[in-house]
Amino acid sequence: MRFDVLTLFPELFGPLLTSGITRRAYESGQVQVQLHNPRDHAEGHYRRVDDRPFGGGPGMVMMAEPLARCLQAAQAQRTSRAPVVLFSPLGRPLDHAQVERWSASEGAVLVCGRYEGLDQRFIDAHVDEQISLGDFVLSGGEIAAMALLDAVARLQPGVLGDADSHALDSFNPALDGLLDCPHYTRPELWDGQGVPEVLLSGHHGQIERWRREQRLALTARLRPELIAQARAAGRLSRQDEAYLAALSDTLA
Repeated sequence: MRFDVLTLFPELFGPLLTSGITRRAYESGQVQVQLHNPRDHAEGHYRRVDDRPFGGGPGMVMMAEPLARCLQAAQAQRTSRAPVVLFSPLGRPLDHAQVERWSASEGAVLVCGRYEGLDQRFIDAHVDEQISLGDFVLSGGEIAAMALLDAVARLQPGVLGDADSHALDSFNPALDGLLDCPHYTRPELWDGQGVPEVLLSGHHGQIERWRREQRLALTARLRPELIAQARAAGRLSRQDEAYLAALSDTLA
């Protein structure tokens, strides 16, 4: 798959593409990333890419023409037209389902906005989808683009050391969309705190049940809407429901 990124700051992506375990996906070509700077497609001595907003107001707005030329150049390098994604507070919050969809796709063109945003005419003419990281505003779309690229890269075969690692991530269908359980490692005793006895028992059935109950408890406390979604999808067993009922009685 290939992701073309339109950004005024391509240098920000260097560490992402060359550091950490996910670099395997980029170095192997499983996830190709090409960076394009709209400033290279701007006119004039200063290569201007922004201007004051019509109607007044603070800040600057990215101009449509340099973006459109940059997008055209990026699409021309691909074998077929790719969907255009804009990172914006107006977008749908990024979640695991979206990451899985993109990880199985042929990629996209990712547009990273800056300043007060993009000229709406460019959005209307070219953007197919908008994605947000949440209900807050960043100084640009680069961090959001990197979040998507990292999430997609780690789902590619062979990128993680253990092929099953991502299957047990929070929100994964293998966990019925629940949050993951707590994890412990050596030493067995740290700062006066021990490890839950069941994890030292060697009894795999009991360990798995403990982990399931921890996932249920954490999700019920921190993200109760995920419990409701799992229940509506028929993913909770009678044993799960009995545990949640007992947990509710305890907290009442």
